Amino acid sequence: MSLIDVPKGVEIISQIIEKTLHSGLLVEVYLVKNPRQYEAALFVGGHFKPGPPVPRPLDTPTETAAYWMGVRPKVGLTKEEGDEILGSVNVQNMMHHCHFIDKWGVPED
Repeated sequence: MSLIDVPKGVEIISQIIEKTLHSGLLVEVYLVKNPRQYEAALFVGGHFKPGPPVPRPLDTPTETAAYWMGVRPKVGLTKEEGDEILGSVNVQNMMHHCHFIDKWGVPED
């Protein structure tokens, strides 16, 4: 499947996870390289979905969802999926001496 709407300046490195939602939509999370750091990117049905650069913990986790990524739609991830994504991003940033900064959702001054 080809990926659509990949943001400019983002290099796709490798797929971290792939799963099919109950709705039948294919969800893929890729390790990507931005100019300054490695991040995770969410694709739903092959289309890039904006959101945080790594999974965010849910306020009230359940057995089936402990993390979320994306905005419209927000996709739930199991603890194992979220931990795998976070581990992949953290390892690449450490290996390449990148200082990871998560500014998603933080208003600019």
